Amino acid sequence: MNKVTSFFFSFIVVFFCAINSQAQGDSIVSVAVKASLINDSTYSLKGKVTLQKSWHVYGNNADGLNAPSFQFSLETVKGLAAPTYSVQASKQKDILFTEAAIFSTGFDIDQTIQINGFQPDSLKGFVLISVGKGEQFYPLELPFAAALAKGQKVAGFQLLLPASATTPDADACGAAAHDTGTSSGLAIFFLGFLGGLIALVTPCVFPMIPVTVSYFTKRSKTRKQGIKNGLLYGLSIFLIYVLASLPFHIMGNVQPEIFNSISTNATLNIIFFVIFIFFSISFFGYFEISLPSGIANAADSKSSLGSLGGIFFMAITLAIVSFSCTGPILGTLLVGSLQGGAWALTQGMAGFGVALALPFSLFAIFPQWLQSLPKSGGWLDTVKKILAFLELALAFKFLSNADLVQHWGLLKREVFLGIWALISIGLALYLFGKLRLPHDVKGAPIATARKVLGLIAICFSAYLVYGIAPKNAGALKLLSGFPPPTHYSLFTAADTPHGLQANVTNDYAKALALAKAQNKPILIDFTGWACVNCRKMEENVWSDPAVASYIQENFVLLSLYVDDRALLPVGKRFTYTSKSGQLKEIVSEGDLWATFQAENFNQVTQPLYVVLSAGEKIASNPVGYTPDIQEYLNWLKCSFSKAK
Repeated sequence: MNKVTSFFFSFIVVFFCAINSQAQGDSIVSVAVKASLINDSTYSLKGKVTLQKSWHVYGNNADGLNAPSFQFSLETVKGLAAPTYSVQASKQKDILFTEAAIFSTGFDIDQTIQINGFQPDSLKGFVLISVGKGEQFYPLELPFAAALAKGQKVAGFQLLLPASATTPDADACGAAAHDTGTSSGLAIFFLGFLGGLIALVTPCVFPMIPVTVSYFTKRSKTRKQGIKNGLLYGLSIFLIYVLASLPFHIMGNVQPEIFNSISTNATLNIIFFVIFIFFSISFFGYFEISLPSGIANAADSKSSLGSLGGIFFMAITLAIVSFSCTGPILGTLLVGSLQGGAWALTQGMAGFGVALALPFSLFAIFPQWLQSLPKSGGWLDTVKKILAFLELALAFKFLSNADLVQHWGLLKREVFLGIWALISIGLALYLFGKLRLPHDVKGAPIATARKVLGLIAICFSAYLVYGIAPKNAGALKLLSGFPPPTHYSLFTAADTPHGLQANVTNDYAKALALAKAQNKPILIDFTGWACVNCRKMEENVWSDPAVASYIQENFVLLSLYVDDRALLPVGKRFTYTSKSGQLKEIVSEGDLWATFQAENFNQVTQPLYVVLSAGEKIASNPVGYTPDIQEYLNWLKCSFSKAK
């Protein structure tokens, strides 16, 4: 396999095509569904399908097309028989499928269903249907809601606290949590900048620096023009990567916690796991990833020094042709910053763009510096393969996220550390020349730098192996937050992830009852199974004896997991209308607590710590990630005094 089309490009195309087809599908076909009671738990569903003229619906076909069917959002619904149709699909010639079973006019879908246990007042779901006309084809999911005669209205959870609860006193403790965004934003920017620096020393980018700068200096009529063009080229590179984050700002308007939902979604994390395995195999040298050549050719044909637009297209060409090396690094940046939202992604992309643009601009201003650049050679291939091992390690982090959120128990802490140790040993063997990968030369001399890096890899693997033993779990401070938490272990089981036992619960009502009974305030810990900074706080700050004892003696600790995919009982699921008027289905624990956090505290990032009095009055400004033990302890003490 010499050329592999980029997954991300394909994903974007499919994503926007899906949006477009769904939007068109809503006007092509409509479905109205009604439920008629047969007995206490059995209903007859009838869906009336209406079609636009000249369009048709596909029935069951050998090509894998299925006739229209119902899909229910409630897992307790059981179809007692297959759907039936008021008319029969007829075999007709079809441009796409040669001959196909087709419904040419509107029709009814009928199915008898049974609902076990609690019945809501409305049964929701989708009608799965495929429509076509000529060479046009759309598979659609059309939502429906059918009233149930025996259903009960779900009261739901009172998500909004009293109006006065979320307004702390003027002299409240600490700075508001959103005030810490600047420092975290800078951290993400510098992580992006670091990613850009790594991209610079890959085989796809590094050789482009002298070539591109020489092009500017030789083609420009004056030195001043060469400097100007080099600066415009660097600015164009920066803008390209910043503009790449723009769609996520549009997508972020759907719901405030959408990025947390994306970053902790089990299916997406498994997809990222597969993608990063794919990236690592490519970086090992088994094949190259590239965008379709037509895109690069189109961009290159518009590039010249004749205009600002030409320089911009030169920058686009660089971004495209270097994608095989920058793509995996950008992918890491993308999924790593999703939890922070669209602005975090923009900050990371800006850092990446600055690092990538800087050398092109600087060398255009000071072309004599080109003489000091090391020559391209085998060391670039070594850098790329080192990145392959890092990509492989990151792949298992995404699999771990899915495992934690779904509680599968596949990658317990010891298993995860063992896999990372094996990857580190593999890296060491490669650096010492014992493990040969594609394009490696047998018997080639090993540079001193490779030997030093190999020793570091061996030391790191020993560090990981040492931390596998439960008694040494606390020794892995450098990796705090990345491996699964210490309680997620093959050997030990703790009742709570953080080791605190007294007055600890995950139930808001129970926490409120304990707070009133003991006259103690509630410390709400908005956390997540896949939250790195949450684990850092638990393992580095809450583990401090002074902090641990103060929390246990003075607070009722309420840990609310915003990414928990455990389904709520059917009788507790409801549709919530947010303060902004958006509708949201609350079906899991994570849905409930993520919405509770966003609606009451205008925050969607974790960790977030809030102190409420027993009377549900906020005591102080909520705080986020606070790695300084004394600062966090001072906030706890001040908040406790305000809550009493």
